Amino acid sequence: MNTKIDFSSKFKMANIISLFAFIISVLFIFFKGLNYGIDFKGGTLIELRADSENINISEIRSSLNSMKLGDVNIKEFGKKGDYLIKIEQTTVNNNKLIPEIKKTLINNLNSEISFRRVENVGPKVSSELLQSGIIAISLSLAAMLFYIWIRFEWQFSVGSIVALFHDVIITIGIFSILSLEINLSIIAAVLTIVGYSMNDTVVIYDRIRENLNKYTKLDIKDLSNLSINETLSRTIITSLTTLLALFSIFILGGEILRGFSFAMILGVLIGTYSSIFVATPVLKFFKVSYKTLEKKEEKIVP
Repeated sequence: MNTKIDFSSKFKMANIISLFAFIISVLFIFFKGLNYGIDFKGGTLIELRADSENINISEIRSSLNSMKLGDVNIKEFGKKGDYLIKIEQTTVNNNKLIPEIKKTLINNLNSEISFRRVENVGPKVSSELLQSGIIAISLSLAAMLFYIWIRFEWQFSVGSIVALFHDVIITIGIFSILSLEINLSIIAAVLTIVGYSMNDTVVIYDRIRENLNKYTKLDIKDLSNLSINETLSRTIITSLTTLLALFSIFILGGEILRGFSFAMILGVLIGTYSSIFVATPVLKFFKVSYKTLEKKEEKIVP
């Protein structure tokens, strides 16, 4: 693909959009918060299948509310007659609670039901999982910073970390805006996004550094355009093939994989964008040139 797109002329507008999206995401995360799932909030999750397709959510909710179980969330799950029930933390013994719920639903709904899946997470376990998830994301960002700091000059490190924070915060911000559930699979998706975004950024950074040595008198603005255009075909092909697999999982993978695949789709789209319009402009801001590479080589050579 021999393109000559002037990406640098769009850096300013892209940075304004990115800054706006980042600020909005941070505001939603702090003031609205995140919709934590059973993994992080604790409670009981039940996947229910009813023989009768005439049952609706309001009837199930009414039956459960009569048991005074606290906050109950119910939604359709998969095909007609399948429901996902989430009950907040309760001090009732789970071995007694599940049979009682099943008996109450059968009596009130006048239909045979089966519990296909039951998961219970205590408050102590859920808080430990949340803490572990935050630590995992923080360590992955720190490891990426260390890797880029060793491999490239410090200006490249700043650019890559800015792009990573941009990708992670905006992805989580969208989940907050849409009130989508945050569970362990979403944490796994975020960690994967960090790796994908960094890989995309490193490809462009490698070409920029290569071209800095090749075209020593070329301005960073023109050199950025040249490098991005040279790697554009690779970026597009990689992103498209990844998105094809993710959209297949999103559409055909069922409700369990929908959150994970949606987070990954967001991550690939935002990560591809940030490697071009967030990470690269940082080099322009610091006015990186061939002299930047020379200074590092002088420090390394004794």
